[in-house]
Amino acid sequence: MCLIWGLPYLFIRIAVDHVSPAGLVFLRTALAALVLLPLALVRREVAPVLTRWRPLVLFAVIEIMIPWVLLGHAEQRISSSLAGLLVAAVPLFGALAFLVTRHAERFTVAQTGGLALGFAGVACLVGLDIGHIDVLAVVEMLGVAVCYATGPIILARSFHDVSGLGVMACALTLTAVVYTPFGIVDPPTDLPAKAWLSVVVLALVCTALAFVVFLELIKVAGPTRSTIITYVNPAVAIVLGVLLLDEELTTGMLVGFPLILIGCVVAAGGRAAEADATTVASSEPGADVVLTVEADPQPSGS
Repeated sequence: MCLIWGLPYLFIRIAVDHVSPAGLVFLRTALAALVLLPLALVRREVAPVLTRWRPLVLFAVIEIMIPWVLLGHAEQRISSSLAGLLVAAVPLFGALAFLVTRHAERFTVAQTGGLALGFAGVACLVGLDIGHIDVLAVVEMLGVAVCYATGPIILARSFHDVSGLGVMACALTLTAVVYTPFGIVDPPTDLPAKAWLSVVVLALVCTALAFVVFLELIKVAGPTRSTIITYVNPAVAIVLGVLLLDEELTTGMLVGFPLILIGCVVAAGGRAAEADATTVASSEPGADVVLTVEADPQPSGS
């Protein structure tokens, strides 16, 4: 997941030079839905999800509709490397989620310290480069981080006993329908090959494949601990941005990223984290997603 979700920032940055952020959301979700929805229908995994249409709509809005358009808009103003690094704030918001819901795992003191260190790295990343970045784009990226931290909790609370594939197929289809007007108003005509390649990779690899794998990760690690992958994603985003887009490696990145990475290692927690997750899974019914996200195995793992 660290590798797969380190890729989107590069391809979004390329695509939004030729497609509007909303139009990109339409293309990305429509192509991914064309892959996942038929598979979910054949496996009869759509109907059980549609009976829970209210949390489905909420999940689609929080996990896909809002953050993806914010991300695309932000990357029109900041580098793909910086966008990837700012998403590292996701685990912090996920860890704080236990203040408002019982469905998120509690972190140990050491893990909380690791998350705080990671957030300090994000603060250094932004603070040291504040004169060279777009503040609105930074705010948008923090909004993306909040959404990404909230989505897995909705998934764990409302869909722990149904097929994850069915949930993602329905959520992506719903998003594609909502964004269809943007696809009509701004049709993808005369796009260069690199833009089309970016859209296809975003849809098939970073969306269709990624969400299926991420659902398996949530089942094993839990909805909050699974977001720790966003501490490692930035390494991929930085390398790709610097090597392929000639993006600048700034002081903020050099100081902030090591702190983020160390925070990731501490927050992952080793045996202590495993014990903590097990305790939560056994003591809180809503957290049983750690063990029972779905009754049937998923093939190859949004």
